[in-house]
This record gives sequence, structure tokens and C-alpha cells, in this order.
Amino acid sequence: MSIKESHSLNWDDLKYFLAVARTGTLRGGADSIQVNHTTLTRRLSVMEERVGSRLFDRSRQGLALTQLGEDLMPHAERVEAEMTAASRAIVGRDAQPTGTVYVTLPHGLAMTSLMDDFAAFADLYPDITLNMNFTNDIRDLTRREADVSLRIANEVTDDVVGRKLVQMSQAAYCTRGYAEKVSDNGGEGLHFIGWHEPEEAITAKWIKDSYYPKAQLRHRVSELVPLITLAASGLGMAYLACNLGDRHPDLIRAPFQKPIPYRSIWLLLHRDLRDTARVRLFVDFLAEQIKARRNEFWVSGTARSNNGHSQRLNK
Repeated sequence: MSIKESHSLNWDDLKYFLAVARTGTLRGGADSIQVNHTTLTRRLSVMEERVGSRLFDRSRQGLALTQLGEDLMPHAERVEAEMTAASRAIVGRDAQPTGTVYVTLPHGLAMTSLMDDFAAFADLYPDITLNMNFTNDIRDLTRREADVSLRIANEVTDDVVGRKLVQMSQAAYCTRGYAEKVSDNGGEGLHFIGWHEPEEAITAKWIKDSYYPKAQLRHRVSELVPLITLAASGLGMAYLACNLGDRHPDLIRAPFQKPIPYRSIWLLLHRDLRDTARVRLFVDFLAEQIKARRNEFWVSGTARSNNGHSQRLNK
């Protein structure tokens, strides 16, 4: 592919082009790089005028790359890789504890004591600003979509510097009123709130492997916040990480069970940012706080009963 000198492109052009190419829509492209939809549309039109041809075919299904767009794609990705590498190298030499730390983390962590840690860090370092993106999508640290990523997973295979901070445990939670229905009969007559199981399913492997294998799957949700809210309303039992369920004032661990192993909390950053003062301070502070409260995340042995006292588990 050759482009005349008068039709030369700049990095901003390629950034908008890549955003649309990766998402397949103008709206998705604008959201992915956090720009106005109108701005992206205008910039893309200017870019196509510069190269003298369309880069995308438009249809009801979205946008698809033309042959010219496909030819441009690897060049744009190489430029992006060079620009992000240069950005990391510059930021990595920043020795002053000032500026912004971009953090991405799943929605569920917004309901945990980590928010207290964020507030404590902000008080301790008033010249550092936290820009927090709560999403269940995995952000690409190599493209500087975030400086630091908190992730809940069993293992992490990204080419990043990772710390496995703490393993979590999980248990079935319900209201005190619902707990009165629970007896040592394997969960017969009880209901669980599930996630994405088939509509016709009345059980699932995770139920059969639980302390309540006779309980039935009756209701379903698609997000964590509604799952917690509905369980707290008495709709049924829900499996939650113990550091989430124990924190909710209207939920208790259901009787006749032990917490079981769950995933781990990982703290990730790109290796080029290890020596950036503000990032290093944030990472070290958060790791220290979470590890000091390890028992909050990994729970075993006892559960709260529906009368508010500790209950020794029988299994």
C-alpha cells in the first residue's frame, strides 16, 4: 500500500481507525477510547478523505474493513505498539509521587474494604489522583489501557508484573429469615439464584458439589450487584465471596456448610511502570493493606448463624 505524501496520516488518525476496526461500530470505538461519538465520526471521515478512499464498508451489522483498511491495519498496530512503548518508557522514569494512577478493577470489588484502602491512600498521598475504571472486561496493560489492574482469577498469564495478593473463599449466603428454612437435609426445598445456566435447568454442577446438592436452581441474574440485592431480599441463596457476603448487613452465611476455596485477587502492572513513583506507592500500599487483612478474604471454620452468634460448622 502506498499513500501520497499529501495524504499522510498522524497517530491520532490511526488511534481512531484502530478503535473502530476493533469494535466494529462507531459507538463502540468511541467508548473504547473515551471520546465523543461525533468527534470520532468526524475524524474518521477526515482520515478517509486524506487517503482518498473508504476504510470501512457500512451496513446494518456495523462496519467492516475494506481492502485498504485491511492493508492499513498492521501498519497502524505497529505504530500503536511503538507509541505505547515510548509512553511507558517516559512514564517509567517519573520519580515524583504526583499525577494520576489509572486503575481498572471488577465491579464486585467496589463493595469490599478495598474502597477504604483507596480512600486511605488518597489521604496519605494528596498529590496522587486515582482514576478508577470499574469493569469486568480485562484491560490490556501493554497498550496502557490502565496502569494497574486488580483482577479476580485463578491464574494470570499476561506479560505483566503480577502479585497474587490473597486467595478468597466463598459460601452460600441468605437472609436470616431464609436461614430458618435451612436444615441438615442437603438443601431439599431450598432455592439458589444462579447466573447463566440454561432456562430449563433446575440444578447445576456447582449446586451438586455444594453442601446443598438437593437445592434447586430457580432464579437467574446476569450481574453481581443484582445477585447480592436479590439474595438480601430473601429470594433465595447465592454463592458469594466471603469478603463480600460477610460485609453485607442483611446477609449471613447459610447454616450447615463450610466456606470453600474461590479465586485469588491479583495486582498487576506493566513491567515498564515498576519504577514510576506514584504507581509503585499505590501498588505497595494496596498489597500491604490486603495482606494484613488476609483473614477477611480467606474464611474457614465458623459462620454467623441467624441469631447473630458464631456457629460451629458440623462438616
